[in-house]
Amino acid sequence: MLDPKGRVVMLSGASRGIGAAIARKLLAQGYNVSAGVRTPARMAPAPNLFVHAYEAREPQSPREWVAATAARFGRIDALVNAAGINPPAPIEEESEDAIDAMWLVNVKGPLRLCRAALPHLKAAGTGRIVNIASLSGKRVRNVNVGYAMSKFALMALTHGLRRLGDAHGLRVSALCPGFVATDMTLGAQWPREQMSSPDDLAELAEMLIRLPNNATVAELLVNCRVEDTL
Repeated sequence: MLDPKGRVVMLSGASRGIGAAIARKLLAQGYNVSAGVRTPARMAPAPNLFVHAYEAREPQSPREWVAATAARFGRIDALVNAAGINPPAPIEEESEDAIDAMWLVNVKGPLRLCRAALPHLKAAGTGRIVNIASLSGKRVRNVNVGYAMSKFALMALTHGLRRLGDAHGLRVSALCPGFVATDMTLGAQWPREQMSSPDDLAELAEMLIRLPNNATVAELLVNCRVEDTL
């Protein structure tokens, strides 16, 4: 397992939900965390924490955040794409506003961040990318097909990055949970006490970052219930 001390992890969506839990876990383990959030003032100060404005909808925002992180720490060892949105987007809905928004945040945001950080992650020799995807990127079980489309695309990005980074020691994983007890699942038809915990997802994300080059995990599926097809 890799030693977390001194390693620099960029983390989007760090102020809420799964992202906030991952931030807490990484800081507790001794990583240097660069948190990209829409409202930096929402992040409480902490040792080894660098907070920078990040807006997934803006093309230049990933480059600015990556440059600021590299200037602050002198290196980037890992990137966790945890920012995401989930507005309703059923097939028969005429408006495509929700699909467009999810494509920007759930797909193009991670794509642009990975592209901007790739030179640093390749140079690290043990670079890591963890994309917080979803079981909705593996199957379709509800009417919000637009969300599933965005997560299927994120899975494609994950596997493309695995091929691109392999020779450079860059390992890329997709963490695919089902229902997780965050504000995103407040309206879900499943008991919250039976949903996965954000803290448990954070444990798994940190494990994926720490695994050595010869023990990479391409996809890690995590469910709070039995599904016949998974």
